[in-house]
Order: sequence, then C-alpha cells, then structure tokens
Amino acid sequence: MLGSTSCSQQQSQELIHLQSDPPVAGELQHHQLLLTCARYISQTNFTAAHRIATILSANSSPSGDSSERLIHSFTKALSLRLHPPSPNNNNIITENDDAILHASYLSLNQVTPFIRFSHLTANQAILEAIDQSHHNNIHILDFDIMHGFQWPPLMQAIADRHPPPTLRITATGTNINHLRITGDRLAKFAHSLGLTFRFFPLLLPHTNNNNDNMNDEAETVNAIINRLSAVLILPNETLAVNCVLYLHRFLVNRDKLCLLLRKIKSMNPKVVTLAENEANHNNSIFISRFNEALNYYTAVFDSLEATLPPNSRERAEVEQVWFGREIADIVAAEGEHRRARHERFLSWEMMMRIAGFQNVRLSPFALTQAKLLLRLHYPSQGYNLEVVNDCFFLGWQNQPLFSVSSWH
Repeated sequence: MLGSTSCSQQQSQELIHLQSDPPVAGELQHHQLLLTCARYISQTNFTAAHRIATILSANSSPSGDSSERLIHSFTKALSLRLHPPSPNNNNIITENDDAILHASYLSLNQVTPFIRFSHLTANQAILEAIDQSHHNNIHILDFDIMHGFQWPPLMQAIADRHPPPTLRITATGTNINHLRITGDRLAKFAHSLGLTFRFFPLLLPHTNNNNDNMNDEAETVNAIINRLSAVLILPNETLAVNCVLYLHRFLVNRDKLCLLLRKIKSMNPKVVTLAENEANHNNSIFISRFNEALNYYTAVFDSLEATLPPNSRERAEVEQVWFGREIADIVAAEGEHRRARHERFLSWEMMMRIAGFQNVRLSPFALTQAKLLLRLHYPSQGYNLEVVNDCFFLGWQNQPLFSVSSWH
C-alpha cells in the first residue's frame, strides 16, 4: 500500500513538472512525452495518460515539421486508444475506406521509393527466374494487385525478347470493380506492346472486415486457400507468385499463415517474391510495440521531410492516411482487432523455410538497379541499401524500413 502511494505521488509530480514546463519544442522531449503517455496507458493510469495526451495535442500539428506531424499522428493514436470507438466499429481500417486507401497508395507510390523499390526488385527476381526456365509462357499470381503499377515495366522487358513470351496474370483483390479496371488498363498496355496477355481476377474475402476473433481470421485464410485451388496452373508455363506488403495481415494466426505458405509451395512456383515492412509491430506487449513503432515512423517521417517540399499535398495524404492509419492500428488496437502486424525479415525467413522454401540470391544487377532508382528519383543521402542473407533492405539513415527477398 505504501509503494502504491509513493508511485501515485511520483506520477503527480511528473504531471506537475510537465504542465509547468514551457511548450514542448524539441523532438527528444516529444518522444519522452509520448513514451510517458504510453507507459501510463500500460499501467492503466488513464487519467495521467489523458493529461499528457492533451499537452501533446497542444504542441503538435499535421502541417508542422516532421517532428510535429509525427507527434500529431501518435497523439491521435493514443487518444483513440484512450477513447476507443464503439464495439460495432472497433477496427481502425474498414471496408468503407477502400477508396481513401487506394488514393493514398497512389501518392505513396509517387512520392516515396518504398513501393517502387519493392516492385523493381521483385520484378528483377521474376525476370531472372524466367531466364532460368525453358518455358515461353509466364504466369504471375499477384496477391493484392492494387492498381497494377508493378507490371508495365516487366511487360516492357519481356516484350523486347524474341520471341516475346505470353503473359498471364491471376490477380487477387477484395473489390471486383477495382480488379476489372486494373485488368483493362494492363490489357491495353500489353496490346500497345504487341504482347499476348490474359488477366484473371480472383476475388478474395476482405481481411479488414468486422472479424472479431482468430477463428474468423482463420476462416478467411481457409477461404483463400480454397480459392487458390481453383487457379489453373498449366504445365508449359513458369509460375511466379508475388507477395508485396501482403502476408503480414495474416500474422494474427501464424499457423494458418504457414498453411497458406505451404499451399503456395504446393503450386510449385519458380519464384516467390516477398516484400514487407522491416519492423516488429506484432509484439503483444504494448509499450514494446509502441517504442518500436515510434522509432520506425520517426525515420519514415524524416525521410519524407528531407525529400518533399513543406506544402506537398501528396506527402500529407501519405502521412495522414497510409502511415497514419498504420500508426493508429499499431497503437490503438489490441488483440485480434489489430491488423498492422509487421515483423522483421528474420521472422519471415523462418516461416518461409518451415513452409519448404529456400532463399534465391538476388543478383548484383538487381542491386545496381535499386541504387540507380534511388539516385535518379530520390537523390537524398539519407536512403541506403543493404544486402543481408540474400535479402535487400531499404532504410533511412540507420533505420531499416523495408525488405525484399525471393524464394523457391
């Protein structure tokens, strides 16, 4: 009882000190306040956490510098955790947000190297797998194709070959209209190249719906596995499976994710490309997950600050919608409701090996291409590329942000 009183007195003194200080100005002070607020939440001292969140709100802005914008996003997430939505709307990302998320994805692809780096490196791995194959027909199974930005450069590359191979894409998604629009766009581009091309949409269940427990999530994975059984695999074609920023959403049930990986392995692909956030946002301990997210997104926001003008509309959209929603989900959601479950490459490496896959070494040419992409389009000294265990890592300063690897 005496220890509890002492702890309460210490917290009160901390709050008095914080409230008596002048407005917070430094990034280090911002981070300290955020961590203190998160610590109070982990201790269920919601009154103290709310007071600090109020101080943070007064000292942050979505239109300030990178530190202020970061503090704004994390404060919103902490406030959402302190005042969660109703039980009928307990997911941070919902089906109704498809249009907003697709628009922010367009901006993400335009103003950051993250998506282009993943696509470019994955495409090179696919091209090299094709070169090692004796077939002149290519089949790509693309999980969550989105707008299909990845494929025109690859289509151009294979169209220049003599004779050009045929290309078939089986594209998964959760919105049939988006899939059809993407398919029509790619078909027109293939026609302009004189490339024989076929597109097959494969509608999958939505993973960001109102599922409230792991059993529902497991049923989603079961449904995906069953629908993959309907994918036609021809004996005279090279199969490539593309998983860019996709598989992490199934980490809520690791056993089911491993079943999905084994199903993909059973399809006998020549190559599987894998791109994921290089972070551990799947820690069940809130304060550890929060600290990891704070370090990770500090680097992300700093990279945007260094490479984009202050009034960039696209940057604001990427920060507030794409990354802002990731932050909100990592910080505010808990248990089975949390969807953003990124893990580091070492974890993916273990799961891929358990499923029967082996690393495919990415070529020196792929590394040269990735470096050229950064130098030409994102000429900042802050971005860096590293190769570890046959995996490419794109980072900002000393913080790895994304990994791309290929498997067979």
